[in-house]
Amino acid sequence: MEEYSTHSRGETVALGRSLAARLYPGALITFTGGLGAGKTALCQGIAEGLGCTDPVSSPTFAIVNYYRGPQPFAHFDLYRIHTEGDLAAAGFYDYLDLGAVVAVEWSENCAEVLARESPIAIDIQRTGENDRRITVTGL
Repeated sequence: MEEYSTHSRGETVALGRSLAARLYPGALITFTGGLGAGKTALCQGIAEGLGCTDPVSSPTFAIVNYYRGPQPFAHFDLYRIHTEGDLAAAGFYDYLDLGAVVAVEWSENCAEVLARESPIAIDIQRTGENDRRITVTGL
């Protein structure tokens, strides 16, 4: 387990860039943390670190955003997904099979299913207005 502290959105994005260097094709990252914790900011850094050039945004309404690059990145939001069937219908397994790095926000909604894929777990907790404690397990 690794623990990091960030004190701005920019530091959270930079942490994502550095973590990206340690990811591999087909890696699954599960995120936990409340609204506004910084999950999308960390994903922005991961996408940048993977060489993706598309702008990163929250996939809340789309369910998944796909970012092209030397190492493709699929960014899921499971806020409205609660079953393995819904997860499969959203293309989750297809992205893993293609070798994309896959990040999942609101992973607790499908925790048992995702656990079977041996994910890298990232928990983000707000410790102040701009401060975050980020715990990474399995990387």
